[in-house]
Amino acid sequence: MSSGLPARRARTALCATAVAAALALPLTGPPSLAAAAPSAPPGTSVTTAFARAAEAHDVPRDLLVAVGYGETRLDDHAGLPSQDNGYGMMHLVSNPERHTLEQAARLTGASLADLRGDTGANIDGAAAVLRALADEAGLDAADRDRLGAWYPVTARYGAPGGRATARLYADAVYDLLADGVRTRVAGGERVTVAPRTVRPERGPYAGTDADAGLAAAAEYPSALWNPAYSGNYAAGRDSAITTVVVHVTQGSYAGSISWFQNPSAQVSAHYVVRSSDGQITQTVREGDTAWHARSANPYSVGVEHEGYVDDPAWFTDALYRSSAALTRYLTDKYGIPRDRAHIVGHSEVPGNDHTDPGPNWDWAHYMSLVQGDDDGATGTPFPTWGSDVSIRREPTTDSARVASLPGPTTVRVACQVHGGLVEYDGYSNDAWSYLPDRGGYVSNIFIDVDDAWLPGVPTC
Repeated sequence: MSSGLPARRARTALCATAVAAALALPLTGPPSLAAAAPSAPPGTSVTTAFARAAEAHDVPRDLLVAVGYGETRLDDHAGLPSQDNGYGMMHLVSNPERHTLEQAARLTGASLADLRGDTGANIDGAAAVLRALADEAGLDAADRDRLGAWYPVTARYGAPGGRATARLYADAVYDLLADGVRTRVAGGERVTVAPRTVRPERGPYAGTDADAGLAAAAEYPSALWNPAYSGNYAAGRDSAITTVVVHVTQGSYAGSISWFQNPSAQVSAHYVVRSSDGQITQTVREGDTAWHARSANPYSVGVEHEGYVDDPAWFTDALYRSSAALTRYLTDKYGIPRDRAHIVGHSEVPGNDHTDPGPNWDWAHYMSLVQGDDDGATGTPFPTWGSDVSIRREPTTDSARVASLPGPTTVRVACQVHGGLVEYDGYSNDAWSYLPDRGGYVSNIFIDVDDAWLPGVPTC
């Protein structure tokens, strides 16, 4: 047994070039990091940008990182806007109801163009907005030193509408602080937040349980109910339900629910699925017509999935499995065939110009879950890390690639074996895990556990 791994392999969104180096995959390298803020020296790292912004505005650095990670996984998406017109790693928003982008410009003096496209300026702008919200909330210098005191500020930054949605957002950020953040940004730079115990001081949100009392009103048994604004969908339907449309939010879970509650949105979906754990929120009744897919609106149910089409790390196994269970429920309820003619992506609906769920959505895996092909799946679940990780027919790097893991997810391991040596970043390991539901082997380097040889897993 090789033991070349460190004590713990961090769970990261590994850039494609790094995985290519490890598994010799013919992949295209990631884009370069956005330039630093104009006031910072050229080449300033993202880690340095977070530290400088936190110090300049007296905002906890780890909170700033957690907010950005919850919003975008620290991906600026090449300056393209989110569903609700938010920009950059920190999702500075400009729409008729929210103007954090313009507020950041007033507070920092940066141009709107820099705030949209320059990572350093975007981080600095978000810190300035958070500090302004803290001042409005009455946080003094001592309060600002306590992470827990920033909870109401965080809630207002991410979801300024209903309290239940705001609490969903803030709870997600504080879960990240508890679990820690270990990721890579474009260019391969590591950004980390050490896990710590934080007691959120919820203030006005203390009496608002994001779960309690919401589930009973939802039609899908395990979903929460958090309704969209009544002007963002049409009451009733003109056609029978025959189709499930798969979407990607191009934004965060709570942020998307909040957007559907925004009177200016003019969009909605019936359900939204969270990336981290598969939690589902219903926002429109199935008997009403959500505005999500133009020509398909009258006869379809729209299911949004938290994430961005260009970042496979959002498409976790928890998200796939939870969504597939919802789709099974819908197909049973409405007699919809469980095939790709009736379970379609937004991009496949006639008359639409959207690209979601995009090339990183694993249709084969998703449909196998919807159709129940792996209901009897065996093996021990383990978390993974890395992007575009190869699944090989045999436990060697030169064996045929039979599948891939687009981003961090959970896999079921039936057994493990010593095979070809894999080396990456100074570490090496010859252990491989067999994944029965993927039909091949993955290097144990990409299994996110403490040991190179997985505990409790038999030898193949």
